[in-house]
Amino acid sequence: MTMPPDSKKQILAPSEGSATKAGADVLTRLKDFKGAHNAVVGLSGGVDSSLTLALLAEAGWKVEGLTLWLMNGKGSCCSDGLIDAAGICEQLGIRHHVIDSRELFQKEIIESVVESYQEGITPIPCSRCNRSVKFSEMLSWIKKESKFNHIATGHYARIRKCSIDNSAIKLPGDSTNRNKLLRGLDKNKDQSYFLYDLSQELLDNIIFPLGELTKEDTRKEALRLGLRTAKKPESQDLCLAELHGSMRNFLDNYLPPIKGKITLKDGTILGEHNGIQHYTIGQRKGLGISWKEPLHVVSLDAAFNRVIVAPRKEAGRLSCVIGCVNWISISPPKDSIKVDVQIRYRSKPVRAELTPLEPTKDDINNQRPFRCKLTFLEEQFSIAPGQAAVFYFGEFVLGGGIIMPLKEE
Repeated sequence: MTMPPDSKKQILAPSEGSATKAGADVLTRLKDFKGAHNAVVGLSGGVDSSLTLALLAEAGWKVEGLTLWLMNGKGSCCSDGLIDAAGICEQLGIRHHVIDSRELFQKEIIESVVESYQEGITPIPCSRCNRSVKFSEMLSWIKKESKFNHIATGHYARIRKCSIDNSAIKLPGDSTNRNKLLRGLDKNKDQSYFLYDLSQELLDNIIFPLGELTKEDTRKEALRLGLRTAKKPESQDLCLAELHGSMRNFLDNYLPPIKGKITLKDGTILGEHNGIQHYTIGQRKGLGISWKEPLHVVSLDAAFNRVIVAPRKEAGRLSCVIGCVNWISISPPKDSIKVDVQIRYRSKPVRAELTPLEPTKDDINNQRPFRCKLTFLEEQFSIAPGQAAVFYFGEFVLGGGIIMPLKEE
């Protein structure tokens, strides 16, 4: 679907005051950008993507908006997002396109998420969605349309293109001829963790204009430009949870609540649960059991429908195996390297040694052959299979992958 603009000319809303220092710097970088000044902007209907569209237009770029229709119902990825995305394009006099991606989203994300929870794995759908749905759909669209060279989104992350002189960068591995992904300047909004799985081809085509802004800067710039989404509240939930009211409701809609036992490692029964899909590794609250000391979930046994718990002193781990690794800023290393690792989006990076492993037959068949072992300097207590482990070197994302099922140490 394509919504025509109100005018053939891109018109910005009347400005109120001058740009912030950070906003002015972004405009300068966009005007000085080496390459074609055109982009399709991925619009979610929020303030971040709205400002991305507006800043590119203000910098003189040829831009159009593109929104993926992912689900039926209300929410940022559903009807509410579509309406606000169309509205910001109408306000700015910019053409808006909608791609019906519901079937792809159902197959790649919803079915995969449900299957993972059923197997006792806590998946991270956002990273998979970025690569397999959102950016891949937008890349296919610009190739088909052949009038845009770039995809722009409102993500808080940065890209250093391989075409720029990177000789001064010293990373623990070969970074020759590779686009590099960096954290966003705003550490509280940095979204590089969810972007670790992007391919080099995608990074060739993507720009992140907000990577050098803070969220506060974004709000100020949106207000300056009079954008209709400037004061729109930020979505706090995963889109699946937002649509159904909670992640629990989403899972109950797809998986029946099958009762099972909550046990200690030795098999001692402490209580019952209503489905292993409602628990995650490291969880301490909401277990509904009583014991002489606090207990944490340490394993989800899908085969026997058990939630296994243990005291904190038995819940830590010094290592784990990471599969389906995607290398970004460096080529796959042949030897061990020291890295900082995030094993949850909001967790602090921790030091670890990364050791490459030989691929398994399944890895090769899945065309994602890179595996590694992470050995932490200190015990970690919330290593959840299915979540992403993302490897950093300073602000650079070296790569990342999926935490594999845990084995006894």
